Amino acid sequence: MQDNIAVLRQWIAGSDNIVFFGGAGVSTESGIPDFRSTDGLYRQEYKYPPETILSHTFFERDPEEFFRFYRAKLIPDKSVRPNAAHRRLAGLEREGKLRAVITQNIDGLHQAAGSRRVIELHGSIHRCRCAKCGRPCPEEAVNTGEGVPRCPCGGVLRPDVVLYEEPLAERDITDAVNFIRAADVLIVGGTSLAVYPAAGLLRYYEGRKLALVNMGATGYDESADLLIREKIGKVFSEV
Repeated sequence: MQDNIAVLRQWIAGSDNIVFFGGAGVSTESGIPDFRSTDGLYRQEYKYPPETILSHTFFERDPEEFFRFYRAKLIPDKSVRPNAAHRRLAGLEREGKLRAVITQNIDGLHQAAGSRRVIELHGSIHRCRCAKCGRPCPEEAVNTGEGVPRCPCGGVLRPDVVLYEEPLAERDITDAVNFIRAADVLIVGGTSLAVYPAAGLLRYYEGRKLALVNMGATGYDESADLLIREKIGKVFSEV
């Protein structure tokens, strides 16, 4: 494993055109649990699975239950901070090596670490708006308190995140494809690559330095030029 990390270190040292594609595993090392993980809590507190609650249909049908789950499970504790992976990626951008971070996460930790070019495929909890009139609103109006937040127009306020049944933003897809297609080194970390259409963006990579950093197997393992079975924070603390 150390040999593979050494290879990744060499790739990074020799490139100024790196793109990072990450998922939930990047944030779990900061203490944010993957809402898909089974901890028994869902069975005790919620009548529906997370994928149902976080769907567009459910949001419109039962916003009260949606916000109960959303605030309890998707809003990080204020003590949560960027980890070694977030910080090193931000450092690589400052050094002129990293072109973009493409993330499936909605927590804003990459920006908190200092990354500036971040494509948030699934949106962000830090941007909120009215579902009816589209007017932006402070995140505190949505992410704190109890009950269903309302806009002066009467509409329901919501986080600017992509719910199940909703499409990804075309601009984000286009930007992600362009960065991935042009990348010299593509590092994929902290994701099982099981969530589509986001995971399908990897097929646009045309280079020969695809590094997969993940504790578990992914559907792209056979396509990887470098495979590292290790926590992503540990790996980035060594590169």
